Amino acid sequence: MKKYYILLCAALLATHIHAQLFDKPFGVQTYTFRKQMPKNVEGVLDTIKLFGITELETGVPKGMTPEAFKKLCNDRGISIPSTGGGYEQLVRNPDSLADIAKRLGASYLMCAWIPHKKRGSFTFEEAKKAVEDFNKIGKALHVKGITFCYHDHGYEFQPYGKGTLMDYIIENTDPQYVSFEMDVLWTVHGGGDPVKLLKKYKGRWKLMHVKDLRKGIKGDLTGGTPAENDVVVGEGQADWRKILKVAKKVGVKHFFIEDESNIEMVNVPKSIAYLKGLK
Repeated sequence: MKKYYILLCAALLATHIHAQLFDKPFGVQTYTFRKQMPKNVEGVLDTIKLFGITELETGVPKGMTPEAFKKLCNDRGISIPSTGGGYEQLVRNPDSLADIAKRLGASYLMCAWIPHKKRGSFTFEEAKKAVEDFNKIGKALHVKGITFCYHDHGYEFQPYGKGTLMDYIIENTDPQYVSFEMDVLWTVHGGGDPVKLLKKYKGRWKLMHVKDLRKGIKGDLTGGTPAENDVVVGEGQADWRKILKVAKKVGVKHFFIEDESNIEMVNVPKSIAYLKGLK
């Protein structure tokens, strides 16, 4: 009996040591398929299913109702935990976007851009206004049962005080109403450290864009880079073992691969294979 107990412990230890690091459902942001989606929604969803992806962050395709699109996804075993909305839309009418999110079955609604006058020169005044707006938007969505998340885009890492304007935005938004989605490529491109930010603001990050920046590329504060700099996850600058390990510890709920390259059909399966291989 002792011999079998020792063997069982050894087997369990080996399983633990070699356990898959990325053990969450695979998700994708449908902007990845921006060229294909307008032409063939069902075909794209079939491809997504074939890739083994079971979660989407998405809006409603043009010409479809949220209910019709949700059914197409459900029929393929795909859920929609997160959707998005434009800044001005959210300021004007957060309730209407909350309604769409609920009809899709989403629990999260993200905003991916703060309007600013000069590219590369995001200002304190613009960040301050965003904080005020985000607190109002977040409270309105919270009442509807939806969690608001701001998706960073790199330009927020302008120096401010002892940190950056990204620090200012996180520290001055109400944690009850405003959460965040980390886009790893844009965080790195803007000069941020994904692991340090995840740890520093534990509990604020709910979503993640799994996305990698080509090695050798020096980022800036423009929030933009050529498509070819978006590479297969694991081939770029991000330390995914550390990022994913910390992300799970601090409460990130959903992970969406987003590929903005022009060879997404090649890159996405490679990114999935890399993530599956992480131990």
